[in-house]
Amino acid sequence: MASNEGNGDSPMKKSLILNAFVEMCSGHQSPGLWSHPDDTSADFNSVDHWVNLAKLLEDAKFHGIFIADVLGGYDVYKGPKNLEPAIKSGAQWPVNEPLAVIPAMAAVTKSLGFGVTVATTYEQPYHLARRLSTVDHLTKGRLGWNVVTGYLDSAARNLGHTEQPEHDERYTIAEEYIRVMYKLFESSWRDDAVILDRDRRIYTDPARVREINHKGKYYTVPGPHICQPSPQRTPLLLQAGTSKAGKTFAAQHAEAIFVAGHSPGVVAKNVKEVRELAKEFGRDPQDVKFLALICPIIGRTEEEAQKKFEDYASHGDIDGALALFGGWTGVDLAVYDDDEELRHVESNAIRSAVEAWSRAAPGIPKWTKLTVGKHITVGGLGATVVGTPAQVADAFEQWVSEADVDGFNIAYAIKPGTFVDVSELLIPELRKRGLFWDDYAVPGGTYRENIYKRPNQAGPLDEHIASKYRWRAGVEAVDHKIPE
Repeated sequence: MASNEGNGDSPMKKSLILNAFVEMCSGHQSPGLWSHPDDTSADFNSVDHWVNLAKLLEDAKFHGIFIADVLGGYDVYKGPKNLEPAIKSGAQWPVNEPLAVIPAMAAVTKSLGFGVTVATTYEQPYHLARRLSTVDHLTKGRLGWNVVTGYLDSAARNLGHTEQPEHDERYTIAEEYIRVMYKLFESSWRDDAVILDRDRRIYTDPARVREINHKGKYYTVPGPHICQPSPQRTPLLLQAGTSKAGKTFAAQHAEAIFVAGHSPGVVAKNVKEVRELAKEFGRDPQDVKFLALICPIIGRTEEEAQKKFEDYASHGDIDGALALFGGWTGVDLAVYDDDEELRHVESNAIRSAVEAWSRAAPGIPKWTKLTVGKHITVGGLGATVVGTPAQVADAFEQWVSEADVDGFNIAYAIKPGTFVDVSELLIPELRKRGLFWDDYAVPGGTYRENIYKRPNQAGPLDEHIASKYRWRAGVEAVDHKIPE
């Protein structure tokens, strides 16, 4: 394992990055658990719900809150185009727009970061750049952008398409898209463009603002960016692709990468491949941070933890879980008999998923669509770890040592109960082991400064491609050509 420079850790230990993983919906990764008497996730329409969560997370010194999003419903299960299982069970339906709530959470916190998911496939870059810069200003630089290309045909149909563009083309679009964003964020305004000279009545020096004049295959954006430079300029860049195209995109652009699998061995290969690819783009592979999806069920004793898990599982909704599975994989499990062994079906996607689950949960003798649904209801596609604080901390350490991850996106079984347990039970154990900080590296700093533990690193690292677009203070326009 690599050490984190300058953070006081022992040479063989990483100080973990912890984000809360949520969505503007009920249940999120644990379909049906909104019905649990201690769960408040159905209050997601209330700003107080989010404000209280932000306070809880900052008190515990979480790095950030990572907000997932979808632009359509999960309509593959019992399909085609059948939304009923998702609608009835509340499986990521309804779901609100995530960017809107961030300023409210930022107003009651000082250091907590906010990662928000926005798809490139259906959003004009000029418009999104304005929205992201605005929120980066309002949060004082605590915004992250989870760059996704989308995966639901239901979203495509509602946004002017008959279906999604082909997978690799979505990444080709995303590659041009993010370069337009760099041009707007980094090249359109000089660092010192805004001078606020009251005597001469000059707000911004026009010589320090320029058009980007982007003309590409997918986008034509003359610019200039309509917002002045925000604290980070380019928000912290998050990504979650695991295909060949997704890994290539991530190795060049992502600063933190979200990975999901039921055991460290499932994701270790992807982590290693992306770190190796990052070198080809001139990056330090340890500057690409990997965050594994995990759902901890924590009790003061093993018995208490197991009882919690069984209690939570009793509220799970199988149809909701299979609706999510259908959306995630494109596979409708309704076509299989209730007792059919999924190890032997024709679908490679199903067989590979089942084999991964069976390695992580070897005690299940037969994998059917019912066992798949039950497996998903508490924690979704990530690992669900049940045990005492020491046992869960052991599992976290195993993920770090075997998969080389840098931290975790923590999914909840119930909200806020899972995050309360992490705060009160798990984090003290992690601190005792030297695995988690006592306070933010840069209190009141940007999301990027606290992820990298580097004061004065509001913008992308020098080795990152976005830094090549930066129009720095004192540099004349003729001396800084906008990169393609």
